[in-house]
Amino acid sequence: MNNAIKAPEAFWTKARMSAIATSLIGGFLALASGAAAAGDLKQDDFVGISFWIISMTLVAATVFFFLERDRVSPKWKTSLSVSGLVTLVAAVHYFYMRDVWVNTGSTPTVFRYIDWMITVPLLMIEFFLILSAITKVPTGVFWRLMVGTLVMLVGGYLGEAGYMQVLPAFIIGMAGWAFIIYEIYLGQAGKINADKAPAAVQSAFNAMRLIVVFGWSVYPIGYFFGYLTGAGPEQSANALNVIYNLADLLNKVAFGLIIWAVAVGQSESDKTAKA
Repeated sequence: MNNAIKAPEAFWTKARMSAIATSLIGGFLALASGAAAAGDLKQDDFVGISFWIISMTLVAATVFFFLERDRVSPKWKTSLSVSGLVTLVAAVHYFYMRDVWVNTGSTPTVFRYIDWMITVPLLMIEFFLILSAITKVPTGVFWRLMVGTLVMLVGGYLGEAGYMQVLPAFIIGMAGWAFIIYEIYLGQAGKINADKAPAAVQSAFNAMRLIVVFGWSVYPIGYFFGYLTGAGPEQSANALNVIYNLADLLNKVAFGLIIWAVAVGQSESDKTAKA
């Protein structure tokens, strides 16, 4: 009797997972076909190739995170959903950014910052969510991370879009980044992690912090090579886009994989403890 009752539920879960994967892949393929029709990718266009590599990696990561959501306990589902949303939003923007680059040879600044204005706050929310899964976290942690993120992104955009001199804008962006690092290491978020998180969560939190410090350091490096070296426009654009693309590949996919690893590990531990 129990098997008969559980069978429809199991079937529905598999059907739902299959439908999600099919819908996501179909949507991404439609975007890819539209982008391919708009321009031809030359084999010596290494910047354009880097756009395609990260686009398809983000597609694969999105499907993976959403499918793995059904594998973890309820308290981790939101974290995996947010990881999937980060890679989903980024993948859509990367298809369009690739199109801009291939057809015009110019840096898709607006598309890139629209992407970051959505995905970077979501990445910061992950710090809040991973702590919320194990204890009650004050909302002040959330808002401080959001303020630091907005200062960092607005400063960068004002410089790259020409609304402000690049060096002062660079300094503003770096100040926002420094504030985020302070909060996750020495601020309330860091203290909650040190005092209340189990070993597995602390390990994941620490790995996420390292990505924010070392992985995100690639972005100011890209900004520097793109705007502050005095190099020619073509050379600067190439360096800027390749560095930004590699940084997004590391920071968005690796960030989600860290959360996935701790979510699966903690979910398996919970099942073992209950058994």
